[in-house]
Amino acid sequence: MKKIRDYVNELFRDIPESDRKEAVMDEVVQNLEEKVWDLMDQGKAEEDAINKAIVDFGDIEELKRELAVNPPDNQIAKKDMTKLNLGYSIWGFSLITALFVFINFYYTPKVIWFVYPAFVLAWWPLTMYFHWLRKKEETK
Repeated sequence: MKKIRDYVNELFRDIPESDRKEAVMDEVVQNLEEKVWDLMDQGKAEEDAINKAIVDFGDIEELKRELAVNPPDNQIAKKDMTKLNLGYSIWGFSLITALFVFINFYYTPKVIWFVYPAFVLAWWPLTMYFHWLRKKEETK
């Protein structure tokens, strides 16, 4: 029954798309269609039954508030881990660079080569730092 589906779509148009919203909409449509079939069994014309079911359905503001306020588990905002990632990358860079310094001076003390891999490794915490700055600006 297209009229019922259109009515329900109009009721829920300002709620963000989610699987939960679709499930609730399908349930509302199913309930309204059952009401229409019951009214038609009682002798009402299809158009009259649809209109009566819609009028009897009433207001869904409480349901809309619940859908908007309580997002489903898969839509809950994830914790911002950028600061932790930055700290992890700095510690990782420091430990790996220390390992290269040790290897360099223990095995080849006359040739200083640890700066080359350290320079490459420096991009890791640098990238995390700029990612952290960008996230910090977005939250302002």
